[in-house]
Amino acid sequence: MTPDAPRDLKRGGAARWEDLVARYAWADADEPDAYTFSVIAGKTEDEVIRAFGGDPGTSRLMTFAETADELAAQLYMEDYELLQVVTVDRRVIAVEWGYHGSIPEIARRASAGGGEFFSVYRSVNARYQVMYALDGRVDGMFDPFELEDAAWMDPEPELPTWAEGVAFHMETLCAESFALMERTMGVAIDPGWMDTALRTVLLTSPSELFGQSEAAWLP
Repeated sequence: MTPDAPRDLKRGGAARWEDLVARYAWADADEPDAYTFSVIAGKTEDEVIRAFGGDPGTSRLMTFAETADELAAQLYMEDYELLQVVTVDRRVIAVEWGYHGSIPEIARRASAGGGEFFSVYRSVNARYQVMYALDGRVDGMFDPFELEDAAWMDPEPELPTWAEGVAFHMETLCAESFALMERTMGVAIDPGWMDTALRTVLLTSPSELFGQSEAAWLP
């Protein structure tokens, strides 16, 4: 099940970039209410689960269809979110049909102590976000939708160094975001995981994790 993700893709060239974007065409085809894919380096699955607000001891194996059914059954429970994790090439990939991975404080916790974190968030309300954190510090986050016309802006928005050379386009925003994540973290996201039973936990709601603290949402 390990995807073919050569490490030399990190900081890859222009030709390879086009290949990466084409690989993630599926990401722009499906529209769940909200999802976040995160890749974490330097942490175990248990450490990632705790950073996201879950209990590793309660994990169970579930497929995407099973998580979708459970979420639908809990429709009226606010902030009922499930996190799925899988380890590939010493990176932990965290998948959720929610937004914990888009919160800067989660990125800080998951990358603390020399770790690395990258997340891609999308919702049906035309909200997008990519975020990168290193060693407990957010090193940049932005909405690629707002940067679609960056080349025509004066002054042109300044991108983090890890996103330099990337142009975002409305029809491929998600594919480009995933390609940027693979280029930065050196591991591919495999859509086949959605048909595989992955380790799954229930997450504590952000309101319980952070209370009324606004600092958790600031980069």
